[in-house]
Amino acid sequence: MDLGSLFDFSDYGAILALVANSVIAAAVLGVVGGLVGVMVLQRDLAFAVHGISELSFAGAAGALLVGADVVLGAGAGALAAALLIGVLGARARERNSVIGVLMPAGLGLGILFLALYPGRAANKFGLLTGQIVAVDDPSVVRLIVISAVVLLGLLVIWRPLSFDSLDPEVAAARGVPARALSVAFLLLLGLIVAVSVQIIGALLVLALLVTPAAAALRVSASPVVVPVLAMTFGLVAALGGILLAIAAALPVSPFITTISFLIWVVCRIVGSRRGRTRARRVRSPVVEETAEATA
Repeated sequence: MDLGSLFDFSDYGAILALVANSVIAAAVLGVVGGLVGVMVLQRDLAFAVHGISELSFAGAAGALLVGADVVLGAGAGALAAALLIGVLGARARERNSVIGVLMPAGLGLGILFLALYPGRAANKFGLLTGQIVAVDDPSVVRLIVISAVVLLGLLVIWRPLSFDSLDPEVAAARGVPARALSVAFLLLLGLIVAVSVQIIGALLVLALLVTPAAAALRVSASPVVVPVLAMTFGLVAALGGILLAIAAALPVSPFITTISFLIWVVCRIVGSRRGRTRARRVRSPVVEETAEATA
């Protein structure tokens, strides 16, 4: 199959107008997901994102089965997972154990609920891979409100949370409430994971919540530049993915994940070259001093 047969831009403008809400939702998720991802990586919580997404998937599938709001079901599952991880997993080893237990449980429940669901197969598939046409006006308003809550919460706790992430012992000595901050951040993470399920699907949330931030960290270590780059990469991946998915009439998640991965690859190459250049600059004066001393 060639690219010409995969993408059809003949009625692109009309189709784009029909899914304007989805485009807005993707842009919001890309920006917020990129920023959240920076703190996810600082606190080594990439595994937790996957665990929360599995419980979010179970909640969404359960809501679909009983005819309730899928986003509310996803939110309930994600917040329950965030609370369990935050309360039971105070230490990294305990946290990974809790996540390892929750992930298969959530995935198993989600698969069971989908197997019992008698409705359209597209609804089942959409929970896993996302749906670009499932965002109506109330959904996009709710997404914007939840994203604003997450951003505001991050702004409030960002500095002490960063302090605790980079030097937990000193932060504890200074009286930083590490456990409360951890639970608060996990709850914010649960909220953004829950609203991501409808767009990118439960199984590929990492593409927006981890990959853009990981790419940004490959090319910079600045506490200002990294969040800006992560939000930019998330926006490019989310918008680019959904715009390509519209033309291809395919699920959005493969395009978002591919663009995110390509951005990470480019950033990794750039970061590696910068590292080698920096190493040569450091090594050159040492070589010259050694040569002069030998002479």
